[in-house]
Amino acid sequence: MRLKFLSVSTVVLLSACDGSAGSASPAAQVPAVNVVTLHSQPVTLTTRLPGRTIAVRSAEVRPQVNGVIQKRLFVEGSEVKAGQQLYQIDPATYQAAYDRAMATWKSADATARRYKPLVEAQAVSRQQYDDAVAAEREAAADVETARVNLQYTKVYAPISGHIGRSLYTEGALVTSGQTAYLTTIDQLNPIYVDVSESSQDLLKLRRALASGKLQSAGENAAQATLTLEDGSKYALPGKLEFSEVTVSQSTGSVTLRASFPNPHDELLPGMFVHAELQQGVDDKGILVPQEAIMHDVKGAPYVYVVKADNTVEQRSVTTGQMMNGYWLANQGLNDGDKVITDGLQNVRPGAKVNATERKASAPAEQANLAMTDPSAQ
Repeated sequence: MRLKFLSVSTVVLLSACDGSAGSASPAAQVPAVNVVTLHSQPVTLTTRLPGRTIAVRSAEVRPQVNGVIQKRLFVEGSEVKAGQQLYQIDPATYQAAYDRAMATWKSADATARRYKPLVEAQAVSRQQYDDAVAAEREAAADVETARVNLQYTKVYAPISGHIGRSLYTEGALVTSGQTAYLTTIDQLNPIYVDVSESSQDLLKLRRALASGKLQSAGENAAQATLTLEDGSKYALPGKLEFSEVTVSQSTGSVTLRASFPNPHDELLPGMFVHAELQQGVDDKGILVPQEAIMHDVKGAPYVYVVKADNTVEQRSVTTGQMMNGYWLANQGLNDGDKVITDGLQNVRPGAKVNATERKASAPAEQANLAMTDPSAQ
């Protein structure tokens, strides 16, 4: 009798436990997730491209006459002005040649002057007078040649700019037409930045602008900014100068050139930089947090969207450019969609969720998008 009572009690207790577990199971199957409600907004599109800095003007200083360098008249690494004397080549032989040419010209000029009244009086022949005039003019040309060569013994700066190191010192012999230059001068303010953009990306941009999907950035369409080698931002903005009209056959890219002010010579020729060029505005751009984008086994991007009935929908999307932790959604998402950003491991398509709006860490409206390759992310 006692054993029978215990068995009945055990059955009742187990039944009570099963009932409590069954009542808690539905609640445990509704996961909590965080969502972000998407809003369309104007998004300025920029392209981020690697490039090199190039001097606006660069001159290689070479001698025009033969001789020995007597003096170097500049400080290496300093700023020089156009027309400033840089070197003095020994002028002795050229001074002597000038003096000799001048003496010959004076004699020829005196002869021509003396023959002029005589030919009129028919005291000398016309041929003699013409020969005297020709000799005077030839002597005058020799004087000019000697004067130019004498002037070339003073080597002047052809442009203003930052002068480099001198490859020749006092006492060195230099020759006219030598391949090696004496020094170089680079004009660094402003400075050019040359970057290359693939012709394919350039075609996509032009088609988007032509179709009206993208609007021109207006006055800022040619604006450019720089990121330096150490990752810091260059303080002064530049502008796009031109783009070449030919595509490189070896790289399939088009060269773009931007100009930047460089008052403190912070940018030097040959530096590796990244340039960001503003190229258009997407009036109805939709920014999606980076953590909301997932990829299937084939690499195709998709998101989980919470519908009005709190069920989850898996939706394929097409992404464009990304910056500041946001992807630009080209297709698949609309204004007002709620995408899941946290708790993704607990959801599946068709299941119900308990969705809570996530507070944005930074206003998406302030994020300009830099063009990057989605497959590289």
